[in-house]
Amino acid sequence: QVQVVESGGGLVQPGGSLRLSCAASGDTVTIINRYWYRQAPGNQREQVAGLISGGRTDYADSVKGRFTISGDSAGTTLYLQMNSLKPEDTAVYYCMARSRLRAYWGQGTQVTVSS
Repeated sequence: QVQVVESGGGLVQPGGSLRLSCAASGDTVTIINRYWYRQAPGNQREQVAGLISGGRTDYADSVKGRFTISGDSAGTTLYLQMNSLKPEDTAVYYCMARSRLRAYWGQGTQVTVSS
């Protein structure tokens, strides 16, 4: 089993920055890939960024050039640096860790971009 907990959300003005963190614990050696997702009210959950085994990164078109996903060397903490935030980035952001057998989700952290 793996547990993931997100932190770092909050209220920020348009054009501002936030860094989200995702701490994983438990059987973290089984984790292959890690992702950030988000879900805005009335919308489906969408993948924002991925950190794939071997260090490859993947981003949704809507965040390319503004968001950066990274992880620590121990593989237990995942980050999402979000710059040039827009009101449409407002959502609950979720961390997901995927092993060979299943996906583990956190409870989410709210990001609100508003003046």
